Amino acid sequence: MRRTALAIRHVHFEDLGTFASTLADASYTVRYHDIDLHDLRALDPCEADLLLVLGGPVGVYETDTYPFLADEIDLLARRLAAGRATFGICLGAQLMARALGAAVAPTGIKEIGFSELALTPAGQRGPLRHLAGTPVLHWHGDAFAIPDGADHLAASAACANQAFAIGSRIMALQFHPEADCGPALERWLVGHAAELAAAGIDPRALRRDAGRFGAALSDAGRAMFGQWLQELGDE
Repeated sequence: MRRTALAIRHVHFEDLGTFASTLADASYTVRYHDIDLHDLRALDPCEADLLLVLGGPVGVYETDTYPFLADEIDLLARRLAAGRATFGICLGAQLMARALGAAVAPTGIKEIGFSELALTPAGQRGPLRHLAGTPVLHWHGDAFAIPDGADHLAASAACANQAFAIGSRIMALQFHPEADCGPALERWLVGHAAELAAAGIDPRALRRDAGRFGAALSDAGRAMFGQWLQELGDE
């Protein structure tokens, strides 16, 4: 039986990436909700079997500047309170943390590039074990605190809180295991050109590292996400 997955997308090029095929293999029908085309307030927060909240270049605390963020936090608070399956990436993870009452704030640095995670014991026991030893793509300047009642799963040298989970139905990742590091990465390099320039990061270096690490990240990321989806189905 096919299940439904709704992906909230904030910028068009930060999509499901390599996770799209994993969802299809797990018999999910996927629909995007683009925040520039559809009203978040019209969504039933609990309707979809799975909600995925994707990345974007704004801060969760910028609700005056970007009012949709307040609507998204409210939607997530209601869905998470109901214990419905939810998966967040980067901004999506930060929005989930905020909806759960945790702080989100600038770190003072831009963590952009590939590096390995340090998994906690909880992280080593769960789906993130597939990412051990694989450099993942980081692309953020904000970070979340771990919400009360959540398991801390991973850290990096530049960011102490890289992932959290609540049971097997709620997972939030600061990094980007879904990133397609092939030609599609050019959309990221162009779309975030101003951010890269301001941070003094050379797109050519990112492109080279994507060539070195992208295939391994794709395999590990899909294995991680596939296990998480399987555990949802086993409940």
